[in-house]
Amino acid sequence: MAVKGEIVKDAISTVTKPQCAPSTSALFHRLKKRVLIVGTGSLGARLYQSLMFRNGGFTECVGFVDKDSCVLTNHIPRSQYLGSFDQLFEVVESQRINTIAVCMEDRRSTLPVHTLLDLKAMGITIVDGHELYEERTGRLSIDLLHPGALVFSTGFRRRLLSMGIKRLIDITGAGIGLLLLLPIVLIVGLLIKIDSPGPAFYRQIRVGLRGHPFMIWKFRSMCQDAEKTGPRWAEPRDPRISRMGRWLRKLRLDEIPQLINVLRGEMSLVGPRPERPVFVQQLRGAIPYYDIRHTVQPGITGWAQIQFRYGASEEDAHTKLQYDLYYVKNLSVVLDLRILLRTIRVILLGEGAR
Repeated sequence: MAVKGEIVKDAISTVTKPQCAPSTSALFHRLKKRVLIVGTGSLGARLYQSLMFRNGGFTECVGFVDKDSCVLTNHIPRSQYLGSFDQLFEVVESQRINTIAVCMEDRRSTLPVHTLLDLKAMGITIVDGHELYEERTGRLSIDLLHPGALVFSTGFRRRLLSMGIKRLIDITGAGIGLLLLLPIVLIVGLLIKIDSPGPAFYRQIRVGLRGHPFMIWKFRSMCQDAEKTGPRWAEPRDPRISRMGRWLRKLRLDEIPQLINVLRGEMSLVGPRPERPVFVQQLRGAIPYYDIRHTVQPGITGWAQIQFRYGASEEDAHTKLQYDLYYVKNLSVVLDLRILLRTIRVILLGEGAR
């Protein structure tokens, strides 16, 4: 551990030496988060990809360390492997690391706990790889999460005051929205009747809070008897959608009647989109932790809607659930307001409609 002692001495001597005023570039370099990933498994590879994809600003992925180079995967360039656990102190010093992300899948037998504790005592930030991945991508890596990580997570809090404010915003927003949009509702209803035979409104059973079913209200955007062959996901240029329905979906006007569901307490303005029971049964058997999204009220808009395209397959549902769980974990009034503001942009640009 001679190297360790030298590093500690260097750190002490640096503090005692007189320092010149740092330049702007030097100050930026000090503020920059230089991340070293411990572990080269699936989580480490995904975190590396997310950091490289969003590279720039105040975060930089420097590379990896692991027990040896034999554990490298095809998703990690060999040039990014900086050393073994025995070389961890040297890597931290030479690469000026200030943040270490732990991405080891089996931490009990292989994680260099004592070395990490020493580094933390020296001022290096030690973070869980799942937490950093969540921070960088806005979603939870459900395929790599162990149940214990969710059980002992600091999220998933339901403060009475926050939930009360959220409900007040729902009632106020839905009430004002229905009053202001009443002329549009009448015009849209008339145009739907003119465009194709059938009712203006469409009701359908969806799965809501705690898995309880409820009847959702929408403007009819598909031709009558569109699902006579059975339910299926919407498709690009879906032939079942009427001419008026295409405009309704593009502008999200087909969702306006759901303000009634919000007033009735069956939905919120913001939350995971409610799915149909047939799809819920299919998805809960294929996607881990799927039912966690039912621990909050479903919403007209949500974090997944502004972060990801329209979901029309099991693979899309898998990705959207990661965003939904991020919302469920970090639910707050501030996050709701952020989502509502982003939703306005999505509506104006017609993003993700199908």
